[in-house]
Amino acid sequence: MDGAGSAPTHVLGAVRFLNRLECVTETLCAALNALATAAPEWLRGHADPAWLERYDRRAGDHEVPPGEAKRRAHAEQIGRDGHQVLAAIMAPHAPLWLRQIPAVELLRQVWLQNFCLIDDAPTTGTQAPLRVRWRTDQEGFPPSLLMVASPYDPEVHDARKQSTIWIGYKVHLTETCGESGPHLITHVETTLAPVVDRDALDDIHEALDAKGLLPDTPLADAGYVAADQLVASRKKGVTLFGPAPKDDQWQARSGEGFTVQDLDWDREMATCPAGHQSKSWAPDYHQGRTALKVRFSPTDCRPCPLKTRCPRSGRRLLTLRPREEHETLEAARQREEQLAFSKEYRQRAGIEGTISAGVRILHLRRSRYIGLAKTHLQHVLTVAAMNLIRLGAWFAGTPLARTRQSAFTKLMMAPVPA
Repeated sequence: MDGAGSAPTHVLGAVRFLNRLECVTETLCAALNALATAAPEWLRGHADPAWLERYDRRAGDHEVPPGEAKRRAHAEQIGRDGHQVLAAIMAPHAPLWLRQIPAVELLRQVWLQNFCLIDDAPTTGTQAPLRVRWRTDQEGFPPSLLMVASPYDPEVHDARKQSTIWIGYKVHLTETCGESGPHLITHVETTLAPVVDRDALDDIHEALDAKGLLPDTPLADAGYVAADQLVASRKKGVTLFGPAPKDDQWQARSGEGFTVQDLDWDREMATCPAGHQSKSWAPDYHQGRTALKVRFSPTDCRPCPLKTRCPRSGRRLLTLRPREEHETLEAARQREEQLAFSKEYRQRAGIEGTISAGVRILHLRRSRYIGLAKTHLQHVLTVAAMNLIRLGAWFAGTPLARTRQSAFTKLMMAPVPA
């Protein structure tokens, strides 16, 4: 059983290795093809004849050696070839315009992101050329928004949302859900894939506001609902309605510990369940956001009989959001516990059906073009087609379809014969 939990990690690691390997191979192929077109005589004089066998086909058509060591050696051979090309282009006597070829600049960027140059001279005691090494987690990688995933579309990036992993973009749809008219998509927002949903919300609201279509109470997916977005939306006259982020502290998850309570914001004072008051209250920076650190005295915490249900360190320590965000989030969590919340939020099921129809019928998740701008245009045209279909059904008097129910659900909800 010990090995079962680690197997998916190894699989994901191997997949990431192969994705990167295909990217660097295809990037070098693209650069060689660009140079063959722009500077054929120069390339003929600097190319290694062995490159013809390595880069005459697309990366996916080459066999990858089995075993981690052989795959790494294969990757580092590609790295040496790419550095040889870059060194020749950067040489003093090389034409300067070669450096301005987009495929060459992309090659330089991809090589910086995937390879390291190691100087072995200090260990060997001799003058030796720099060694090319395949970059690993130990050296680190740039964030997804900067990491090149394809030489043919530098704007696409790796992304992951829950169990879905993809390379490309992300589309956000806004749809009406009233009962008095057809359900039409009022806005399409296309973003880079690593951009989290909540960071796209401001642009979505601004675009809807500019069109006079900003709703008072948008029903949003959980990915859009965060404490700062709840506050920002409220300042625009919008009540963001959706599942609020849960308290992920161990005390809240286990249900056995004490959570945040008894805060006196005006006096900047917190009181613990045992009645002790905090000793410091100061601003802090936590996970990229402004926060507050509230500390209690170890003198009070160490002998406290309630310590096992409170901190896991030597004393109680609270990390709080700013007051407005904290109170807004708590209010959203309390609203979610009410029966009226689930009833109203149930209307959002329609947008899930819209996304499903776009994916299954109109291939919304398959980009036919290269670049963010053209992909966004595809999304807009796809949505326009969906709206035309819906308007046609509305004018024809076709009623809105109801959410499908399984046979078991229908059976159990049907009235029992007398």
